[in-house]
Amino acid sequence: MATDVHIGGETYKKRNIFAVWLLLPLITLGVYHVVWWYKINNEARRYLGDPSIKPVLSVLALVPGFVIIVPPLVSVYRTGERVRRMQQRAGLVNQTTPWIALALSFVFSLHSLYIQMGLNDVWDRYLMPWSPTPAPPPYPSATPQGGAPPPPAAQPPAQ
Repeated sequence: MATDVHIGGETYKKRNIFAVWLLLPLITLGVYHVVWWYKINNEARRYLGDPSIKPVLSVLALVPGFVIIVPPLVSVYRTGERVRRMQQRAGLVNQTTPWIALALSFVFSLHSLYIQMGLNDVWDRYLMPWSPTPAPPPYPSATPQGGAPPPPAAQPPAQ
């Protein structure tokens, strides 16, 4: 369900978005969401190197904070900002919008799905191979009449 991503001696998790959003919170009666919230804010703190990010305070804003209503909303918005900063640092163009995360928190708690998708985009950036993928083979109609494949493109000299 999760893939480890190693960056600069730190380990992060690429998680299944549907497991984070629906499956594990249902199975654990909501406990997983609290644990996940702590973990992603801790990942943001480590990845960004920002000691001002306090994962415990983010969790406290969610759990007892729901009584006051405002703290969980602030926590969702700030976590969306952190994910956006992580995406900027990773060089991603399409980035998480904190306001969208906040709005999605009112629709079946879809903010968790949206935020985890943003985090997975960051981790995918580090899982991508650095060399370009080879081109697929040509379609059969592209082969010459004799049935032989076309000659290869100029290849670099052997060293």
